[in-house]
This record gives sequence, structure tokens and C-alpha cells, in this order.
Amino acid sequence: MIDIKLIRENKDLVKENIKKKFQDEKLPLVDEVYEMDKRVREVQVKADGLKADKNRMSGEIGKLMKDGKKEEAEEIKTKISAMADDIKELENEQEHLFQEIKNRMMVIPQIMDSSVPIGKDDSENVEVQKFGDPVVPDYEIPYHADIVERLHGMDKDAAGRTSGQGFYYLLGDIARLHEAMLAYARDFMIDAGFTYAIPPFMIHSDVVTGVMSFPEMEAMMYKIEGEDLYLIGTSEHSMIGKFKDQIIKDSELPIHMTSYSPCFRKEGGAHGLEERGLYRVHQFEKQEMIVICEPEESMDWYEKMWKLTVDFFRSLDVPVRQLECCSGDLADLKVKSCDIEAWSPRQKTYFEVGSCSNLGDAQARRLGIRKKGEKGTYFLHTLNNTVVATPRGLIAFLENNYQEDGSIKIPKVLQPYMGGKELITVEKEK
Repeated sequence: MIDIKLIRENKDLVKENIKKKFQDEKLPLVDEVYEMDKRVREVQVKADGLKADKNRMSGEIGKLMKDGKKEEAEEIKTKISAMADDIKELENEQEHLFQEIKNRMMVIPQIMDSSVPIGKDDSENVEVQKFGDPVVPDYEIPYHADIVERLHGMDKDAAGRTSGQGFYYLLGDIARLHEAMLAYARDFMIDAGFTYAIPPFMIHSDVVTGVMSFPEMEAMMYKIEGEDLYLIGTSEHSMIGKFKDQIIKDSELPIHMTSYSPCFRKEGGAHGLEERGLYRVHQFEKQEMIVICEPEESMDWYEKMWKLTVDFFRSLDVPVRQLECCSGDLADLKVKSCDIEAWSPRQKTYFEVGSCSNLGDAQARRLGIRKKGEKGTYFLHTLNNTVVATPRGLIAFLENNYQEDGSIKIPKVLQPYMGGKELITVEKEK
């Protein structure tokens, strides 16, 4: 949610930002908010005037009664009663206008950073740089589900019986590898100076609408029937929500935390679920990072955060690239965002394994995350970034560490989490 001062003082800037995001249907909202905000201030002036007159006249009643002018005092009382009705009516109008303004402001997109490339959708996202050589071996890389099944590491049929499509059992060394990646990601981030946290896996609706747009919420979140609770789609939701309505002390900044959680998503729409594999599923696990910082520091943190994800995957021998999200692919609350994509030697292309976002003061404004300083009380900036989300990260690892004989090479950084194993091998048929 942007500062309403932007609409008061620079409507054209707000409208131009909307056009760059190819959301022209939202342009009328800017003029509507402008006019409503102007009316709010007019109502406030009128109400303040009436309150001043009411207070002045109230002070006269005692004097009139003392002077025996009871009839005049009663007339003033009648006028004061009418004024009270008028004030109440103005306050009701103002309250209605505030809600109407909020409803519109919640869907007017955040002002993007000037460096964001202009494009209509994700097909126009821009490759920034690559890390590691994208190798295609001289032997075939099977589909990840086939790799895992050959290693007796997955059972989707049983999950279908217990839970339906979009769920899975991971078994044996593959399950261990899955958790090894998460444990390593946790320690990787702790070593980088982030505070480790395990957050609530359910959050209230006011937290959900504080951290994401309503369309995103509807497309992603599972609601607990009969309760004001949603299963989290990613742990940054509850991690940022931790600071709701808080005034952060200067000594606490910057806040940088890393969190583990399971994540739950509907995964409906055009992409749909993946019937055989693990790329698009209803549940997964994730190591996340969040930062809350001074506004002038947020772009520096943005650069630090996505580079940590790159370093993590490179330590697993997975080549990656940074892909900058264009304006049309940028969620409404985001100032700037990029995806980290891993190399798929099977598909000979890259696929998304994480994303890093600077949300400016959008979430902080919605949730009331502030700092009191020399320049007054102001909203802080929030950022989030994926360290690893798995099984998607697991897929990237398996493909890039797959050996010709069907075994999986374990890099040194993961071996302590795998009981010292250097290789996951295919069991011989008995």
C-alpha cells in the first residue's frame, strides 16, 4: 500500500506506475482516492468547526442559566443537540470514506524501483547473470520422478490414497537428502549471521492481507474452516507478521532472520499440479530469509540476499542464474524482485528455485511496522528471499549430481548431514 501523500501530491506518478505494470483498469482508482481524500479533509474541517461552535455554545449555557435566561439556554441546548447530530453524520461519512479509500489503496500497486525492466509478463523477464557452467553430460538425465523411483525414494500412489493428487511420500535416502538440504540451508544462513526461527504455520486473515494482495491470497492460501486461520504458503508471511503493530528500536535494526516451515498451496489455475513429479505440489518445505531495515538500506540488503541463494546452490554444484522480474510480472506489493533459477541438464534450460523481493514499506504500512526516530515515526522496509524450497531444490540437486550409473553424488557440504555418505546408489534387484 502506497502513501496517500503520493496521490495527493503526484497523481501522475502513481498512474504512470500503473501503466508500466499494464494494469490500466486500475487507473480510475487513483482519481477516486484523490477526490475521496479531498472530501475527507473537507468533512474534517466542517466537523472541527462544528465541534468548536458546540464547545463555545456549551460554555454559554451555564452563564445564561445563572442570569435566569432559561429560555435562551434551552434554545442553545436544542442547537447543540442538532450540531451533535450533524457532527455524528459527518463522522459517519468520514468513516465510510476512510474504508472506501482503504479498499482502493489496497489494490493500487507499490511504486516500482526505476531499475525494473518494463514488460507485460514473465516471458519478458530479463536474465542478469549466470553462475556456474550449465553442463549437459554425454549421458541421458532421466525425469526426476524416474530418478527418485529408481532409488526407491518416492511413493505418490500411496499419497494419492491418503491425501489425493499433489501429495507424496519421500522415503529412504531421498527423504534423508531432502532434510539434509534443509538442515544445511539452516546452518548456511546461521553462519551468514541470520537468527534462526521456526514460526507458526497458521496465521490470522489480517496478517495475510498485510503481507500479500487479495488475489494472491485467494489463489494460494488454504483457510481453516470455521476459524480465522490460514495455512501459510511461505514462512515469510508469519515471520513478517511477527512484527505487526510494533515500533522497532534502533538497536534492533536491521532485523535479519532465517526460518524453516512447511508450506501449503492450492496450486490451481493454468499451471496445475504435476501428476508424476514433485515440481508443483500442495505441500513442500522451505528455508526462508527475511529482513526488516531502514528504507535507505533495503536495496543493499536486496543485493546481499539473492546472492546468498546463489552461493547456497553453487555449494551444491548446481549452476544458477539471476532473472529479473519485469513490471508486468511484479506482484503489486513489490518494489523490485528477481528469481533464482537452477540449471536443468535434462531440459537444457533453467527453472525457478527461489525468488528475492524488496517490498519497500508496503507490508510495513499494512501491518504497522514502524520505527520512532529523529525524523519522527516512519515505516520500515521489508524483504524476503528463498534459501531453498524443496522438493523443487531437490530436483535441481538430483539432476546436476546424477551419475551415468544412476547414482547421486553427494557434495562435501552435505555429507555430514547424510551420515558421511558420498554417494546414493541404486539398490541391486534381489
